Amino acid sequence: MSHSQPAGGTGGGVPRPPALTPGAAPNAASLQMTGAPSDPDLIRLPWDIPLEQWPDHHLVALPRGISRHVVRFARLSGKVYAIKEISERYAKREYRLLWDLARLDAPSVEPVAVITGRTDAAGEPLDSALITRHLQFSLPYRAVMSGTLRPDTLTRLVDALVVLLVRLHLNGFYWGDCSLSNTLFRRDAGAFAAYLVDAETGELHPMISEGQRAHDIDVAHTNIFGELLDLEAGGLLDPSIDPMEIAEQICDRYQRLWAEITQDEIIEEVDWHRVEQRVRRLNSLGFDVAEMMVRRKVGTGRLVVRPKVVDAGHHQRRLLRLTGLDVEENQARRLLNDLDSFRVANNLRHEDEAIVAHRWLAEVFHPAVDSVPGELRRKLTPAQLFHELLDHRWFLSESAGRDVGLEPSVKSYVANVLVYKPDEQALLPDNEYE
Repeated sequence: MSHSQPAGGTGGGVPRPPALTPGAAPNAASLQMTGAPSDPDLIRLPWDIPLEQWPDHHLVALPRGISRHVVRFARLSGKVYAIKEISERYAKREYRLLWDLARLDAPSVEPVAVITGRTDAAGEPLDSALITRHLQFSLPYRAVMSGTLRPDTLTRLVDALVVLLVRLHLNGFYWGDCSLSNTLFRRDAGAFAAYLVDAETGELHPMISEGQRAHDIDVAHTNIFGELLDLEAGGLLDPSIDPMEIAEQICDRYQRLWAEITQDEIIEEVDWHRVEQRVRRLNSLGFDVAEMMVRRKVGTGRLVVRPKVVDAGHHQRRLLRLTGLDVEENQARRLLNDLDSFRVANNLRHEDEAIVAHRWLAEVFHPAVDSVPGELRRKLTPAQLFHELLDHRWFLSESAGRDVGLEPSVKSYVANVLVYKPDEQALLPDNEYE
């Protein structure tokens, strides 16, 4: 997913966001909002009241993860903001870190502003507040569960968290408190995509050290083991799940993915095709290879191959370039597969790729999504909705022994599946496709 960036920043030669001084706000002489907010109503929220005491009419009820700080959600002008009460020092620090992560296109929530200089009606100081934009369709890990957490769902959550940690480390970010609780999850075709939501303990470096990586993995192991024990004690964990085994799996999967992305590979000169195979394996994991460093091993006919520059989002970028759809990685992979099937079915193998993509959007994707009633269409992102429509069409076709077509599949999916799904969206403007 691409992240919109705030108007200012802290690195890369870009000036920091301006400090905005309010007018007729409570305690206006001291209250200050620093950042790049787009909604003037933010400064009019009741900042002179502790966050846990805010009246309900300012808030929206959304699933919240476990946090050491008070966190609330406010809806203003059709947008939802997450507000965290925290000391001024850490609010400003976390704001800068989140902005830098957004600039690097790392999977994290988008910072909006920091509120400082808060005092209550009696003039007593209150903690500052960090404002971030709520990540639409995202859920804390506890909200992903419906009843008991099943092994396959937990596996998908763990895989998403591992990919997130690897991507952050590739950007030089040391998390310091990796856990399920500090992560938000969005459905991504049959998997999940993970986003960092708490950067309070993080550090950004030009390159992460081996010691920092090892410590992050160790912290993740400890935190996730504890979180799973907590679920087990509450009867929310399937009896077949061993918390220690899952915690160990996270470490093992991280090491295997990191090695696949960064390790040297020694090949014989005659086996040059293995370089292409390595690139394809990385692409299948969602990573792009911009360069390969190849050097000859002294005194042998062997070559040492290392991916030099690796970026995440291989399928996302291709789909965005072809269609303008900005979706999660696995969703992009699924949509591209359907686009390729459309090309073959319509004998368009030799047609320009951009023209085929335009036809697929106009003849397949948009008609399918638009045929879902508006009040139900807002339950899932358009890409996730289309993915589930394709799955439902496959199941119906298997049962019927023939392709039942997309239109009957949409009607069946809406009547038998979608109406029973929970609404995972806070608020989405009309006609907005992610």
